[in-house]
Amino acid sequence: METLSVRISVKTLPSAYTCDGENKSPEIEVGDVNVGHSKCLALICNDPDAPGGGGFIHWIAWNIELAKLIPEKIPKDPTVTFPIKAVQGLNSFGKIGYSGPCPPHGQTHRYFFKVYGLDAELNLAPGATKNEFLRAMGGHVVQYGETYVTYGR
Repeated sequence: METLSVRISVKTLPSAYTCDGENKSPEIEVGDVNVGHSKCLALICNDPDAPGGGGFIHWIAWNIELAKLIPEKIPKDPTVTFPIKAVQGLNSFGKIGYSGPCPPHGQTHRYFFKVYGLDAELNLAPGATKNEFLRAMGGHVVQYGETYVTYGR
């Protein structure tokens, strides 16, 4: 499997990207995309420090057009056509699209943004769950990269 470089320009998220602000998705830089192998991108953002064993999902998206930049403030629509093409799933808040960090007061959590290069678009309906997303990706991941940011309240 080939490596993708994944970068968010900050290590600590400003409140604009959290439940304490605009709750908008951050800009994500994606490098080293091999257009000969990857046909689209997929991503998942999770909080492994969440109560109850972690794995709290903040964002799932797939069939993201190949780009060096996933812009901030992706609309919270099931199917997005602007500013980038993508399909979005259900997060752990029970909502479509990105829902930002909202850790308990007095805690700082890590938020991992995992980006996958896929060899084919996923035949997966908008609003799919994490488990449906992970099953659909099986056998299609040809590139992978991740980064994380923190946020505390």
